[in-house]
Amino acid sequence: MPTIYIDGRPYEYERPGKLLQYCLEHGIEIPYFCYHPAMSIPANCRMCLVETGLPLKDRQTGEYLREPDGSLKIAWGPKPTPACTTDLVPDLHVRTHRSSETVRKTQQAVLEFILINHPLDCPICDQAGECPLQIWTYKYGPEGSRFEEEKVHKPKRIRLGPRVILDAERCINCTRCVRFTQEISKTHQLTIIERGNKNYPATADGQPFDDPYSLNTVDICPVGALTSADHRFKARPWEMNYTPTICTGCARGCNAYVWIRDNLVMRLTPRKNLDINQYWLCDEGRLDYKKYNERRLSGMYQGGEVPVSWEEGMPALAQLLQKHQGHVLFVGSAYASVETLYVLKALAEKVSPEAPLHFVPHDMPGWGDELLRVDDRTPNRKGAEALGYTAASVEEILGLLGTGRYRLLYWVEDDAALEALLSQLPEGIEVVAHLYQHIQGMERLSWALPAATHLESFGTYVNVQGIAQTVQPARQWLQMTPQDWFYMSKSRLDAAGQA
Repeated sequence: MPTIYIDGRPYEYERPGKLLQYCLEHGIEIPYFCYHPAMSIPANCRMCLVETGLPLKDRQTGEYLREPDGSLKIAWGPKPTPACTTDLVPDLHVRTHRSSETVRKTQQAVLEFILINHPLDCPICDQAGECPLQIWTYKYGPEGSRFEEEKVHKPKRIRLGPRVILDAERCINCTRCVRFTQEISKTHQLTIIERGNKNYPATADGQPFDDPYSLNTVDICPVGALTSADHRFKARPWEMNYTPTICTGCARGCNAYVWIRDNLVMRLTPRKNLDINQYWLCDEGRLDYKKYNERRLSGMYQGGEVPVSWEEGMPALAQLLQKHQGHVLFVGSAYASVETLYVLKALAEKVSPEAPLHFVPHDMPGWGDELLRVDDRTPNRKGAEALGYTAASVEEILGLLGTGRYRLLYWVEDDAALEALLSQLPEGIEVVAHLYQHIQGMERLSWALPAATHLESFGTYVNVQGIAQTVQPARQWLQMTPQDWFYMSKSRLDAAGQA
């Protein structure tokens, strides 16, 4: 295979590509701001500059020329070049900041230039703690500032749209946000306005930045110029622990990180998966996290409203199932994991083997798009169907209950559909439900039990592409075992024993 040499070490590569991306994939650190692997390469930040050269050959013999010490004689370029635009070619020689004083001084100069007009907002900036500019300045920047003039002032705290706030003084004009709206979401809502050291991203006059994927610009902004209106000033990155999970807002099953502080979900951010969501997450999916913190059901309830201990409630529930043996209708959920649906199916085969297994579909025609979103708003329809569950609307389930064949409805993990059903439930039908939250009409339930969301349990979900994905607990719950604690992620404060 062709070989390149980085700081004197040989590296083989299989396919053509760019030098910076190759270094990122092989754990070779080169600082950068404007580059993103999913978008075009503007090479305007100049932070990834490296020295490059190729071995010299004798024009007559075609043999490589060598130095007196026997090493290859390299024809180095006249000045550093950006690694993001440098193609991989056989025998390419590269000098990074690890071996080149020229590159080190160039990186310091680039950072000094960027910081000339950058405000010292780190103590109050939401990006602090996960800011590439902060990290690269600490690692590669100058030790101090020589700039003693007044910094250029630009608009601050500008609400670009319902979900994104701009601080133009922090912007370093990497153009990631503009390229995202042009190349990924294709809404073309952002552009760079003004000129020189006064330019910054903005929308057309009077037009809100309401792109359904607008918060991805917050994720990719390297300096905190764009921040989330929802998460603004709520938590520092080091105060939260983050756990890999999936978004359950639709059947795409986008990969995400869930961020927890004090056992409350603070935000969802995208997690790279090139087969499913690439690097992105839609705004509606990531802002749906508040349901995990509000109106959660805890403990058993009899009659929907009277708290009952587990020791008292479980035997009574078992007697109720035995009483209605053969006359129980089980309804699962495309929100539930494969494991939950499997256990429910096993219970149904014991209690009411002749009854069909159903789930309520939640399709929203027109909600899907060509990027990530799909009309099916449930995360595990494929998994439910693979286990033998069939889709049935609330009206169809009411029709089954109206036949007189069933006297007990056993409902699992679909709060919205159950709320719609309870207002039309025929008299004489008892209901047992596993719920995420308190719902309207709970007084109509015979028994209510709490259900764990995908953030509080291990489980498997099958997305619209047929890809099975597993999740792990991200939040604490009562009666956790030492084994459960082992899988929990920890914040920096928790890991250091300082929380």
